[in-house]
Amino acid sequence: MNSRLDDTHDPALRSWVETANDAATDFPIQNLPIGRFRRAGSHEAFRPGVAIGDQIVDLTAARQAGALPADVAEALAACVGGELNAFMAQGRGVRVALRRALSQGLRHGSTQQGVLARCLVPQAQAEYALPCRIDGYSDFYTGIHHATAVGKLFRPDNPLLPNYKWVPIAYHGRTSSIGVSGQVLRRPLGQLKPPTADTPHLGPCQRLDYELELGVFVGSGNALGEPIPIEQAEDHAFGLVLLNDWSARDIQAWEYQPLGPFLSKNFATTISPWIVTMEALEPFRRPWSRPEGDPQPLPYLDSDDTRGRGAIDITLEVWLQTARMRENGQEPQRLMQSNFRDAYWTVGQMIAHHSINGCNLASGDLLGSGTQSGPEADQGGSLLELTCGGKNPVRLMNGETRTFLEDGDTVILRARCERDGFRAIGFSDCVGTVLPAPALTPLLRDPDISQPGD
Repeated sequence: MNSRLDDTHDPALRSWVETANDAATDFPIQNLPIGRFRRAGSHEAFRPGVAIGDQIVDLTAARQAGALPADVAEALAACVGGELNAFMAQGRGVRVALRRALSQGLRHGSTQQGVLARCLVPQAQAEYALPCRIDGYSDFYTGIHHATAVGKLFRPDNPLLPNYKWVPIAYHGRTSSIGVSGQVLRRPLGQLKPPTADTPHLGPCQRLDYELELGVFVGSGNALGEPIPIEQAEDHAFGLVLLNDWSARDIQAWEYQPLGPFLSKNFATTISPWIVTMEALEPFRRPWSRPEGDPQPLPYLDSDDTRGRGAIDITLEVWLQTARMRENGQEPQRLMQSNFRDAYWTVGQMIAHHSINGCNLASGDLLGSGTQSGPEADQGGSLLELTCGGKNPVRLMNGETRTFLEDGDTVILRARCERDGFRAIGFSDCVGTVLPAPALTPLLRDPDISQPGD
């Protein structure tokens, strides 16, 4: 039995917020994810909240009403501008205390119903911001099926590089272009060099793609020079979000050697608004192991806890709605489904490896999981995989086809955890829409010709 399961995971729990009892909701009382919101269209400050059914518990209002334990209230009071960093930095104990207080206060028959009911805001009336200040963003490559499929496109005889099964590979990304679900992004410009061209040229990306990932938010950090042991690594994880690592494949192909992604990745990253805490995910933990014949992880990446519960059973999906679908009132179409339990490296291993050289992680740092594809050809977590590098277009139900994303396309990532004997929970949608690239003309002026206003 998982020792971290408690009465907050009881599938029989019901809430006086009736929409939380709907079997289809992402946010039953067993979930209670954390985010940052305000009333849509208002000039209010963004503030911390917890999702329950179709409502939000305004944590600032709950704190002011005396509905939260003193240590939780103190940690929330330190959240400047509503950003959750100070709360996240307090570690697992205060997060568990908040979960327990809200679980008890939102249950049927709670004596706090009257107080907390006055702290509710309908989600339909809310808009969201990033949950915290993100000072560091590192994107890992834990999806072995994605790594293999992409590797086959370029190295059919040797798709995985020799270090893949030994090292949790990652690169450092850009934080300023991370946005919350609903993000609208322009098709990026960059240097392109088609295989038949002698020289590169500046132009809009023609092979724009999404990547289906999970994001790990760091809770409490570590001091510079002090690695986090694998046995403690997951206690430094606050929770998970969905993450779309938008990718310009043609820009990437020209720029990535020898230092890896740059302009092909830093123009936009989208995350879902609610952080599903590690506690909410406890019922969906699974044993983790390596396939027979694969190298076992080095000792600093291995532990009994990792082996016993390192994998997490999260069903992941990508949906697409084209501009024509919206115009015709058609719903988005699902393109694929995979599961995070197939990841080659665990959340704890990512954190332990990131810090082994003494790197100081901080509260609010974001770690991308890398694209989470499944083992089958129709489970690719990117169009690059689903279309075999653009050779086999995906045919949509309305007759349209896609090799890569077109202007007006909306990509929706979804995730849900289900297990017999427990209440299913979800992540909320991670949505982004592609706009046309900015005009090239102002960027192509001849430096030798005087321009108006020079």
